[in-house]
Amino acid sequence: MGRNRTIELLRDVDDLPADDRQFVAALERGLRVLRMFSSAHETLSNGELSRGTALSKATISRLTYTLSRLGYLTHDPASGRYRLGPGALALGYASLSKFDVRQVARPLMQNLADYAGASVALCARDGLNMIYLEFRRSPNALGLGLDIGDRIPLATTSVGRAYLAAMSDEERKPLLDEIRRNDPSAWPKVRRGIEQAIRDVAERGYCTSLGDWVPEIHSLGVPLDVNSPYGILSFNIGGLASTLPPRLIETDLAPRLIGLTRRVAEMLGASAAAERLPVKPVKSGR
Repeated sequence: MGRNRTIELLRDVDDLPADDRQFVAALERGLRVLRMFSSAHETLSNGELSRGTALSKATISRLTYTLSRLGYLTHDPASGRYRLGPGALALGYASLSKFDVRQVARPLMQNLADYAGASVALCARDGLNMIYLEFRRSPNALGLGLDIGDRIPLATTSVGRAYLAAMSDEERKPLLDEIRRNDPSAWPKVRRGIEQAIRDVAERGYCTSLGDWVPEIHSLGVPLDVNSPYGILSFNIGGLASTLPPRLIETDLAPRLIGLTRRVAEMLGASAAAERLPVKPVKSGR
């Protein structure tokens, strides 16, 4: 085994080659359980975990017992439900606490969220989802109640489409194939949205999702291609459709989000990424 080998992110466990002897299936099952928890699903029962992971109840019972003994889950005997324990939270904190992009972007994101009356997020890809690495919300923002660590779909959200638009054709093709296999019936509409997003990012520097994921939600996304441990990242602004009409996005918020992304790239010394972002003048007022 080469010391400097490259390990590719597995899009789905079904993609695993049968002869991969380095892959530990038992560990994958345990991590699959941990990935079920989010701010929307803070506590889960063994039955819910079994249904969500497609693992048998007997297997789930052994996994939750082991993860609880190791401190990665906490069990409530009264309800029989589990939540993430200190061990899992420590892993997440260790991963994000020294992540420079978050520290640089956080105040800029909060300022933009306050201005837009919406939420601003920084995301990385996690399989066929995008996961929130940083999340800032205006006190007046209404939305889905998402937060750091939550996942949203890659294919139908602006932040996911921005990620796809930043990839090379060679990198993007197998991922698009996986999206198609995941939901063949939805693929024609999903493909049109992705193809439009790729054109929009190339021509305008941003893309949108206007009710494509959740009918009541509008959002815009901008890719951030910097040297990060998570690869390509994306920013987005999201909120209720009534507060983010297309005209406001095009004339005001898109230039501001592009400006934020450019500023973060410049602050991180990623001049090459910053130069690729088109700059549109920001109109004063709303």
